Amino acid sequence: MTATAAQRITSAGHARRVALELADEFAVTAAERDRLRQLPHGEVERLAASGLLAVTVPAAHGGAELPPSELAEVVRTLAVADPNIAQIPHSHFVYLNLLRLAGSAEQQQRYFAQVLDGAQIANAQSERGGATVAEVATTLRPDGPGLRVDGTKYYCTGSPFAGILAVLTRLDDPEGRTGLSPGEYVAFLPASSPGVEILDDWNALGQRTTGSGTVRFDGVRVERDQLVARDAAVRAPTGYGAFAQLLHVAIDTGIARGALSAATEFVRTRSRPWFEAKVERAIDDPLVIQRIGELAVSVTAAEATLTAAGLAVDAATASADPGQDVIARASLAVAAAKILADRAATEVSSALFEVSGTRSAATEYGLDHFWRNARTHTLHDPVRWKYQHLGRALLHDTPPPLHGVL
Repeated sequence: MTATAAQRITSAGHARRVALELADEFAVTAAERDRLRQLPHGEVERLAASGLLAVTVPAAHGGAELPPSELAEVVRTLAVADPNIAQIPHSHFVYLNLLRLAGSAEQQQRYFAQVLDGAQIANAQSERGGATVAEVATTLRPDGPGLRVDGTKYYCTGSPFAGILAVLTRLDDPEGRTGLSPGEYVAFLPASSPGVEILDDWNALGQRTTGSGTVRFDGVRVERDQLVARDAAVRAPTGYGAFAQLLHVAIDTGIARGALSAATEFVRTRSRPWFEAKVERAIDDPLVIQRIGELAVSVTAAEATLTAAGLAVDAATASADPGQDVIARASLAVAAAKILADRAATEVSSALFEVSGTRSAATEYGLDHFWRNARTHTLHDPVRWKYQHLGRALLHDTPPPLHGVL
């Protein structure tokens, strides 16, 4: 997809207003797109044209430079309406953050300008076949005067919509021909580069329209000025992982709120009361009222913890050297928020049917997409390890690790 001429977002308030307007628009057809598995090309073009994809571009490069907490609110708002659309630009913002932290001045100028004009970045990061998800087999090798990338990536969210692919690679240069330091590099490549093949083969039970399919790279030409060394951001106390995880928390929290709103609307307008309640309306059933109240507490707690985590990530990213304690607090705050968001999204999207009654399971209403989206997206990284890091921090004074997903 080519870049779309974009408006300029000028403030946090402006960003929130635009996000709400788009969310109202996207919500109308979200369930139908999910049912038919229609990729939201038009909606993503609207998102790019709105200027929201550029809200984190530094002010020195002409952007609004909104803090992570405000970006999280934008993502949460979109996720209430359609978590597929909210997830599509996740990697876009993560790799803009990589450029901010580790890109050269020339790279920042080039890519930030493209994003301000409406360009979109998608990830080509995850692989299959390794002993763990952290292993990288996609290689960056010397090839004549330049370099080449070869490999296959999976779960490449947003790839059908993007003009730029951020490709995680491992340098394979045993003779030192490139002069590059060993390690992992992200190659920022045009999606239209010869040798790139983008496949729309994502077939999960939820998040069906995120475009999270396979991308293959066969001898794709790479120039040095397209490479960013990843370690400078990921293996250092920069808040890189906390920033990325915060956006996942925002998506799950948005799903929870969307499911609760759908449940309350269905009970108000379509549900019948259980005969033993001896009431005329479902909304007057005391057990339904109780359960809706319990679900509201779960969602409100998730939203409040998202806000607190966002402020912690703001502090971790506000300066070039925030200190390891500030970084650790941000990672732990986001870990706690992720646990509550995971719990709220899966609980509320399932309980939706419990409070709404049998007719809510009819396919014509499409209410199942809330649970399927929650169940799929919360698999992104296991919350059981969040508990581990929180417990170790309290019992052993052990800071959370620096690996990009915490």
